[in-house]
Amino acid sequence: MPTVIIDAQLCKGCGLCTDACPRSLIIIGKETNSQGYFTAQYIDTKSECTGCALCAQMCPDIAIEVFK
Repeated sequence: MPTVIIDAQLCKGCGLCTDACPRSLIIIGKETNSQGYFTAQYIDTKSECTGCALCAQMCPDIAIEVFK
C-alpha cells in the first residue's frame, strides 16, 4: 500500500498537491510550520492512495515523497 510523506518544514501550503490528487487525499491543514505556513496533510484513512505520485510531481518545494 502506498504511503505519502509530507515534510511540513518544507511545505509552504501552496495547495498544488491538493489540486493534483485525484482522490482528494491531501488537504491544507490547520497547523502551521515554523515559518507560519498552513501545511499540507495526507489524510488517507481507508488506503485509497494509488501511489500515482502526482502530488509529489506538482510540489515546487519537493516536500512530498511517495513510497509504493
